Amino acid sequence: MLYLCSENIHLPIFMATVLLNKIEYIILLVAAFAAHSKVSEAKAYRYLSQYGALALCDKHYGIMHTLSLEENIQTLQSYCQRKGGSL
Repeated sequence: MLYLCSENIHLPIFMATVLLNKIEYIILLVAAFAAHSKVSEAKAYRYLSQYGALALCDKHYGIMHTLSLEENIQTLQSYCQRKGGSL
């Protein structure tokens, strides 16, 4: 939905850009978590999803993307362990 009227053009494009940035960042976190944990990306995705860490990333993207990747990996690892994960 791209508006041609100058008043409305920024909102849909901005929303799409934010969503794409969030998706790319979560993909990056899953890949980094997989490498850190020495598991496949698919296994890391299932693990993070099972213990609610992906929902956490979605909810707190605004803060998480400003922190270091290593700090976020440690946060996700601790969060999953508190929820019963063992990776």
